[in-house]
Amino acid sequence: MDPHSAANGPRNRLAHETSPYLRQHAHNPVDWYPWGTEALERARAEHKPILLSVGYSACHWCHHMAHESFEDPQTAKVMNDLFINIKVDREERPDIDRIYQIAQQMLTQRSGGWPLTMFLTPADQKPFFGGTYFPNEARFGLPAFKDLLLRVAEYYRDHEEELRAQNDALMSAFADLSPPVAANDSELTDAPLKACRAVLAKTLDSRYGSFGGAPKFPQAKTLERLLRDWHASANAPEPDLHALYMATLTLRRMGEGGINDQLGGGFSRYSVDEYWMIPHFEKMLYDNGALLAVYSDAAVATGDVFYARVAAETAAWTIREMQSPEGGYYSSFDADSEGHEGKFYVWDRDEVRQALTEAEYTVFEPRFGLDRAPNFEGRWHLHVFQSIEQVATNLARTPDEAESLLESARRKLLAIRTKRVWPGRDDKILTSWNALMIRGMAIAARALARDEPAASATPIPPHELLVDSATKALDFIRSTLWRNGRLLATYKDGRAHLNAYLDDYAYLADAVLELQQVRFRSDEFAFVRELLDVMLQHFTDSGAGGFFFTSDDHEVLIHRSKSFGDDATPAGNAIAAFVLQRMGHLLGDTRYLAAGEQTVRAGLPLLEKYPHAHTSLLTALEELLNPPETVILRGEPAAIEEWRAELAKLYAPRRLVLAIPADATGLPSALADKAPRGAAVAYVCKGSVCSAPFESFSALANHLQQAAPHPPS
Repeated sequence: MDPHSAANGPRNRLAHETSPYLRQHAHNPVDWYPWGTEALERARAEHKPILLSVGYSACHWCHHMAHESFEDPQTAKVMNDLFINIKVDREERPDIDRIYQIAQQMLTQRSGGWPLTMFLTPADQKPFFGGTYFPNEARFGLPAFKDLLLRVAEYYRDHEEELRAQNDALMSAFADLSPPVAANDSELTDAPLKACRAVLAKTLDSRYGSFGGAPKFPQAKTLERLLRDWHASANAPEPDLHALYMATLTLRRMGEGGINDQLGGGFSRYSVDEYWMIPHFEKMLYDNGALLAVYSDAAVATGDVFYARVAAETAAWTIREMQSPEGGYYSSFDADSEGHEGKFYVWDRDEVRQALTEAEYTVFEPRFGLDRAPNFEGRWHLHVFQSIEQVATNLARTPDEAESLLESARRKLLAIRTKRVWPGRDDKILTSWNALMIRGMAIAARALARDEPAASATPIPPHELLVDSATKALDFIRSTLWRNGRLLATYKDGRAHLNAYLDDYAYLADAVLELQQVRFRSDEFAFVRELLDVMLQHFTDSGAGGFFFTSDDHEVLIHRSKSFGDDATPAGNAIAAFVLQRMGHLLGDTRYLAAGEQTVRAGLPLLEKYPHAHTSLLTALEELLNPPETVILRGEPAAIEEWRAELAKLYAPRRLVLAIPADATGLPSALADKAPRGAAVAYVCKGSVCSAPFESFSALANHLQQAAPHPPS
């Protein structure tokens, strides 16, 4: 039984759903429906307003509202008498969540969040009132949920005509959300890139990293943007070292912080304080996929083993705790265990002291602050307070001795923690989030193949295991979630369903292309083209450019959204533009190149106004202004793998390297034309301009060095 569901009483309709979040409510006395025809038709037939409740499995306040209100028979009776009640998992139905989050913000002029509580008209599902969490008793300046239900139902009965006018105004506001169409002949410049860089410098927390104050979220795409800014200036008279500093400071503070699980690896959703010390303890697959990628990039860019170690431990956690036997990656771990947030992760000092030898404890205590006051509800959550060098100096030990004792202590404590009651795990498999982790594993496999990171409490996965993990996840998606030439969005317990969204296609195309840079497979490369072709056929906004979030054969909702800004995950339009341009250059396909440029132009008005909120789209703009360099290696597998591995030692974010064996079949003509010559040969192109083939690695390396990056113009 799920720890968040009430085990007593009959099961409702949610018991048959794939979402663990919906199943958590399967024993509520509320007459819940999943979103679908049955609920919507009943609302119309009975002329009852709809109570829409949106949340997700790892959501702390969602659990609070469930325990307080949805498990309460009296509250449930009011809900059942006055409303048609629909429960939605925002991770399975981001299309619904996006629409009603925006509506809530328009109606209340407050920020959104989860749980989302919206009241909709029965005839057309248009929202007329809403909010987020409502308590069971009046507090926090909020009304009691049961009282709110009575007032909303009464208001709906008495003001139905007025609500129609309000809804018309709301729908007009939805229509105004799309940016104006940018002229196809307007000049594209790097001004948005420079503007973003300036905003980040102005808002940097120069002590603890990140941009702005608490709460702090791990903005992986922003950090990736800064690494690219630095790299683009590497050959300039004054390289942008401050961009590198902003990225690495933030990555180090996060890696040393409590947001990073100091025993088992993996990052929590965000930090509630400015120090990265106390997280909101839920662990999401999408955060860890993005952070795995950027820590791996930082390891290559700087050569600092610290970033390699954090990346390796994140990958190890993912493989150990998040990868299903079938190959796909699970979605999240809850913040709560045994009814308390963070209980699984925090420690009593005496418990730690008893578990360790005296030598281990004397290193562990100052390293993780057990010599200070408790930092979480009378207990300790592990956060790095002293460097290994500081600890070693104070104890008259060498850093290697201190490190060895520390890792021994971490292993012991991790073994103890593993025996505790675990947080709930949401074991549904989402295509888009799996794609983000496949991409992270592919980038990590390239970055971490150089040297083994320092010793760790968790086994460090070798390069081959990272590649194998990504391949298993991709194989699972292709065999289970790719049906009749289309993607499905979610899978659990043998059931794959729900029409996939733009993010599923764009993220997966990007991830598969990244994986080809580790090892090339013709069928996977062809799959990228299939994904992009479906995206172009079914998601394109032919009038304004870019892509809608839902396909043209998707369920009709009150609004068909289109977004260019990053939020917790990157903007699907931005990733689509990026991968379309890369594939367009690889294949010489002007159709892909044109679609990529049109997408950038469609988002340009927003990009110019809020560049720091569109960092993924900035990267697409950067590669539109300064096309990526492609290196195609052909020849004997061992020889071209040696060349590929050497190139992977350099941080080159605007370079694609594909090592294609001489006997590869089924290649598109643009790749097949780059024929093998002897043991190894390299073909180098920048945009549509290609050099003569290079038949020695030294000649190739000299050419690439001479063609070093320069800032986009």
